[in-house]
This record gives sequence, structure tokens and C-alpha cells, in this order.
Amino acid sequence: MKRVLSGIQSSGKLTIGNYIGALKNYVKLQDTHECFFSIVDLHAITVPQKPEDLKEQTEEVAALYFAAGVDPNKSSVFVQSHVPAHAELGWIMTTLSYMGEFERMTQFKDKSGKQDSIGVGLFTYPGLMAADILLYHADLVPVGNDQKQHLELTRDLANRFNQRFGEYLKIPEPYIPEVGARIMSLDDGSNKMSKSNPNPNSYIAMLDEPDVLRKKIKRATTDSGRDVLFDPVNKPEISNLMTIYSYCSTLSIKEIEQEYEGKGYGPFKKDLAEHVVATLEPIQQRYKEIRSSGELNKYLKQGAEQAADVANDTLREIKKKMGFLLPN
Repeated sequence: MKRVLSGIQSSGKLTIGNYIGALKNYVKLQDTHECFFSIVDLHAITVPQKPEDLKEQTEEVAALYFAAGVDPNKSSVFVQSHVPAHAELGWIMTTLSYMGEFERMTQFKDKSGKQDSIGVGLFTYPGLMAADILLYHADLVPVGNDQKQHLELTRDLANRFNQRFGEYLKIPEPYIPEVGARIMSLDDGSNKMSKSNPNPNSYIAMLDEPDVLRKKIKRATTDSGRDVLFDPVNKPEISNLMTIYSYCSTLSIKEIEQEYEGKGYGPFKKDLAEHVVATLEPIQQRYKEIRSSGELNKYLKQGAEQAADVANDTLREIKKKMGFLLPN
């Protein structure tokens, strides 16, 4: 079986964009691949986090993995900081990187432009992301379009290591779903839906109560006119809502267009809200069961042990090839 590695930061609230673009794919992949799924808390601290929030958000993201259908008996789910090899190889990958490579990262440019004071971790974290992937000799890495640049750097670093120290690291390939990998904001169809957006009405959180979901969808920005047509260039807002509708129902985009021909946005939004509620309510119920049962720590401990078995062997071989003096 080919191996898959992916992770989500433990910051902010997971959105329906995370569900459609990541978690649904995790559930599919675990039946055909050997999967390692991480909650990347070391990445989360590249921007300031309150200690109590970091802990709660880490547990929340982990519980939502399982509530969405990731099976701890099929996949290794773990917290990044529970496997220290990530941080150690992250430093090694940083030393193999060049300033210009990190400076070209568009995510750094975007995030640093919104802050008065920029932490060094925000600049260097692509080295840690490369370590996350290379530790597991991942064949495939599910990434959105905004992360393709980081995966290219990971491939470059793996090649650089292999050329200097001998062939060892696997060159990973991106796994990008054709549709649904990029769900856009409810208030601006030109921006990706983000769990870190300060405006809570810009995203649908996976744990939003049904009435909150209905209000957010009712208030969602729509394009001029009233035709429910899929046209991402000229009608980005309604096209985004149609994508969400398609993933939360059994209807294709073409069937949605036919269903609401001549009806306008009002009936469409009302029905969309009910489909989203029906999709998320079972997940929310399972989430509450997991959080109250005490199962979460057991699953994460099991996943961390499985991940560490692979990661520690990889790190030891990397250090051996680089000439580090290893303990007996």
C-alpha cells in the first residue's frame, strides 16, 4: 500500500472547507492507503496561541478527525508534538534550506503582511513541514493549491539530501482532489474559507449549531442577479455555495442548476442550509460522544506510538548518513 501523510493545524475552528477538502478525503484514502494523519500543533504556534486555547483546539481537531470517520484501527492519528522526531528533523531540514527558498513562500508573504511583528517560526516553518512528510517516506500528500509550493520545497530538500548524503528519502507526490479542495469564504468568493478568519460569518464551522448554520448561509454573499448557475469566474459566490450543496447532497452541479432554474437564491439557500445541517449533525453527535467517553487520549497515544516507530527509524538513518555520532 502506498503511504499518505497529511495534517491540519490546531488553531481556529475546523470548517466545512476542511471537511470537504481534507477530512472526507482522509476517510476515503484510509481504505486504500497506509495513512498517517497529524494534528500539527507545532505549526500552530508560528503565530501566538493562548495555552488554554491551544490545548482545547488540539483536542477538538483530533476528535473531529474521528467523528468525521477516520478510523484509528485503519489510520495512525497523532499530535505532532507527541513525536519529537518532527521537531528534530525540522531543524535539520532548515539547515539544508536557503533563505531565498523561504522568502519565496507566498503563504509567508500573505501572513506576514497582516502582522506588525513577525515571528521567525512563521518564516522557517516550511522546513518543519518538509520534515513532517519526509519522516514517513510518504508517497502522497493531500494538499490544497495554496500548499503546492511547500510540497515543491519538500521535494527539492529530499533531492538535495539524497544528492549530498546518498539516496534515501522518498520524493512525495501531491494528491489534489479535482473538485472541492478549495471552498471559498461566505463573504468573499475570491478568498479561501479560513478557520482563522476573524469574521465568524465568513465560514461554516463543523461544530456550529443548526440555527447558527442557517443564519450564516442565509446571510452569505451572493452575486448580482438571481440565477443559480455555476460560473466560478463571473458568479464566484453562488458557484461556491453550489459546490458546498453538491458535497452535502446527492445532486450534481448540473442537477442543482436544473432544480433551482427560475427559483432564485432564496429557496436555494434555504435548502442548502438543511443539507449542511444534515451533513454535520451526525458528526457533531459523534464528536460529543468521543469527547465525553475518554477514547480520545487512547486513540492519540496509539497513533503516536505507531508514528514514532516509523519516524524514529527514519531520523536515525538520516543522522547516520549525515555523520552524527549516534548513541549506542
